[in-house]
Amino acid sequence: MEKAVRRTVGETAGPATGSAEAREVARALRAAVRGEVADDPASRALVTMDASNYRRVPLAVVAPRDADDVAAALAVCRELGVPVVPRGGGTSIAGQATGTGVVLDLTRHMTAVEAVDADARTAVVQPGVVLDDLCRAAGAHGLTFGPDPSTHSRCTLGGMIGNNSCGSHSVAWGTTADNVLALDVLTYGGERARLAPGGDGVPERLRAGARALVGGELARLRTGFPDLPRRISGYALDALLPERGEDWARAFTGSEGTLGVVTSATVRLVERPGARVLAVLGHADESAAAEAAVTLLPHRPLTVEGMAADLVPGAERTLLPRGGAWLFVEVGGADEADARARAERLCRAAAGDATGHALITDPAGQRALWRIREDAAGTATRMPDGSEAWPGWEDCAVPPASLGAYLRDFRALLADHGLRGLPYGHFGDGCVHARIDFDLVHDEGVARFRRFSADLADLVVAHGGSLSGEHGDGQARAELLPRMYGPGTVELFARFKDLWDPDGGLNPGMVVRPHRLDENLRFAPLPRGPVDVVFGYPEDGGDFRAAVRRCVGVAKCRNPAGSPGVMCPSYRATGEEAHSTRGRARLLHEMLAGEVVTGGWRSEEVLGALDLCLSCKGCRRDCPVGVDMATYKAEFLHHHYAGRRRPMAHYSLGGLPVWLRAVAATRTAPLVNALARTPLAALGKRLGGIAPERDVPPLPRTPFLRWWRRHRRGRSGGGRRVVLWPDTFTNHLSPEAGAAAVRVLEAAGLEVVLPPGAGRVCCGLTWVSTGRLDRARTVLRRTLDRLEPVLDAGLPVVVLEPPCAAALRTDAVALLPDDPRAGRLAASVRTFAQALEECAPDWAPPRLDRPVAGQTHCHQHAVLGDAAERRLREKAGLTGGLSDGCCGLAGNFGFEKGHFEVSVACAEEKLLPSVRAAAPGTVLLADGYSCRTQLAQLGGHRARHLAEVLAEALERGTEEGTGGGTPG
Repeated sequence: MEKAVRRTVGETAGPATGSAEAREVARALRAAVRGEVADDPASRALVTMDASNYRRVPLAVVAPRDADDVAAALAVCRELGVPVVPRGGGTSIAGQATGTGVVLDLTRHMTAVEAVDADARTAVVQPGVVLDDLCRAAGAHGLTFGPDPSTHSRCTLGGMIGNNSCGSHSVAWGTTADNVLALDVLTYGGERARLAPGGDGVPERLRAGARALVGGELARLRTGFPDLPRRISGYALDALLPERGEDWARAFTGSEGTLGVVTSATVRLVERPGARVLAVLGHADESAAAEAAVTLLPHRPLTVEGMAADLVPGAERTLLPRGGAWLFVEVGGADEADARARAERLCRAAAGDATGHALITDPAGQRALWRIREDAAGTATRMPDGSEAWPGWEDCAVPPASLGAYLRDFRALLADHGLRGLPYGHFGDGCVHARIDFDLVHDEGVARFRRFSADLADLVVAHGGSLSGEHGDGQARAELLPRMYGPGTVELFARFKDLWDPDGGLNPGMVVRPHRLDENLRFAPLPRGPVDVVFGYPEDGGDFRAAVRRCVGVAKCRNPAGSPGVMCPSYRATGEEAHSTRGRARLLHEMLAGEVVTGGWRSEEVLGALDLCLSCKGCRRDCPVGVDMATYKAEFLHHHYAGRRRPMAHYSLGGLPVWLRAVAATRTAPLVNALARTPLAALGKRLGGIAPERDVPPLPRTPFLRWWRRHRRGRSGGGRRVVLWPDTFTNHLSPEAGAAAVRVLEAAGLEVVLPPGAGRVCCGLTWVSTGRLDRARTVLRRTLDRLEPVLDAGLPVVVLEPPCAAALRTDAVALLPDDPRAGRLAASVRTFAQALEECAPDWAPPRLDRPVAGQTHCHQHAVLGDAAERRLREKAGLTGGLSDGCCGLAGNFGFEKGHFEVSVACAEEKLLPSVRAAAPGTVLLADGYSCRTQLAQLGGHRARHLAEVLAEALERGTEEGTGGGTPG
């Protein structure tokens, strides 16, 4: 075994020496384990951070295949003196999932639900099982796992066990520790233990030592731990008291990977209620809500969650009763009538304290409201004015009866330190989450963070609370444990740790002998000065560093295939962290830090991760903190290829408007179409960097602008004037959509005009998506010059192609922050349905009374919204909803060489299955040209723009003498 890299366990490896050492450690690991071992910069960079304020660089990442692989990895690390950090997912917000040694990624292979015993109401799971997967397996038997963090769609049982996670249903079903029956673990020293009450499966050395420790400190252990439902801080040594059954599984749960590595868990399942009703109670403010929460507990609710108005977006507040804060109280019953009756009794009991209430019985309405609460961990990272806020005091807990008073004191302490925070959380359990606007970049701000942390720890203890009420102490709070427990009990924690791990090899610096809470801050290695960029980043003060800091690791982008929303289609297709929004943000962070990813804008690691970003902008909408990876990708490509030859697809597809204008000018569309059907097409695709699996879309003989010139002859004006935007795709590839839109808009009584120089205006989309930002700015400035008469007249600009509308709404403003005309144009942009609703509100479309299938364009979902489209479809009798997600073609992405398989996988997630399942006679809708092309090329399905469907109905109605609605 190699000895050259051996050092004292826990000694920090700096970036300068880490690369050589990483190679040596990885070589030894590859010889011993069957799972993947990675020591490349990208793999290490992806796990430098969790969802906390902290960052540490590991030497290597191992994905063990089973318990034997874990044992082999531990043996190598023990021999080399390298520390180990077990890593699950979705629960660590205090720094405990970061480390300088070897990270064990238990989420890749150890993901099985091994058994479900419905009679015993138990399940046996591996540590990498995602909570929702366990609940689905248990759900087949009418059971579920009680604890449910808001990250349930991606958090793992191993992470939940490590941090004793809880979730919103803990008032009914307790913490993870309350639901763990037995654990199989491996110690750093290689011992295997079966942890359960009584300790029969615990090695004698460990069992005897722990019994001696407990027996010598009975009084301290019986009196030194606060009695509250969310006491998570420190080790649960009191669980080993004789009167508590010497419960080793409970004592281990919440130990944050410092005692052993879980390889299997036997957990308790609970019966799912037959029905649930969500009661939302309004209160004057958060303290009033907190004081009311404890009075609801006798009604045995399933949840009592609280949040104030500053965390609820304005649109969502219309769904809630009157108030400045709300309690989300879920009530279960045997059936809906029983659940509703229980909820009504609870609301009557709360009437004296509440400003109003609402009962939500339908599952869709409940999901919509729960989504607000579950997104709070990300939403809270931005204050109402857009400034940054951070974890660090994310989940302390006090006795529920003390919560109202604690929140008042908490607000006062924030004011004393000149800080602001947004509290929310599990009010029924007295547990409060809060993101606070710490300045963790400058020395003065870090010093304030430290002072506030000490004062808040004292405040929590004064209210009889726990520094951690859910996600563990990690680095954020472990240093302050003596303030909660006193030095004597903390010394007991250290002795307990040493029994398990005398070498100190498991997650050193956590729980005992901790790092200082102001060390290893994730922002420390970032550049101190601004980064020279092209986009204006108006929501981040023009600072690219702040834009990258938006990602705090909540990891909603790691939701599995089939989840609601668009983000992140490439992760859903590949399952690789590097292809998640979070993974890409991590790599951009490390690119700026320059320690692991050292190439700067030339970084191949970042380029590789961004290569499969579809620029769908789904993260801009679905990410709780509004990460906009499409913009970051365009920025990166601009710098990466500056002064260098680009991939050919950047010229062929990025320059599409130029090539299509040339074809239209020379009237050579028939020739191009003919060539596309010959062997020369394969050569052309190869030279252009286009996927060989793709067909070249046929070009129409008559572009939209040529049709328009014929159409407008002899027509007189009248009605409110709207400007129809002749985007490249509508003009040159889908003129039928443009012609249809004109017919519908005119039927609605509107006068349609085109902008001056219609053939030369462009949103710059293709140049933006390929990172040719200088060209994009030139195109946009030229467009704005031509549009000045339109802007001066204040006319609405109707854009049929969703990505073009999104580019004008967002990219134009960000690329030209010094040009006020860009903002005026963005404010003028309307979708087809928005224009009809705003400019012809009394117009009624023809009734079709047919079902629809298809997809809302990802850019429409992310930037424009589809509420007007849904209302227009409803008026037309087009029933059913469109799927969300990304079609996978995504402009140039799906046509680029090397992207075909991922493009197909994205389409197969939602779009293609929904279309295949559509009943005969269903209208296929897709307002985006890319979506229509993907459906045609992958399934032979003909989808149409909504304007085409309505125009066809109008024409049919005219032929039948029925008309198609009258102008308002």
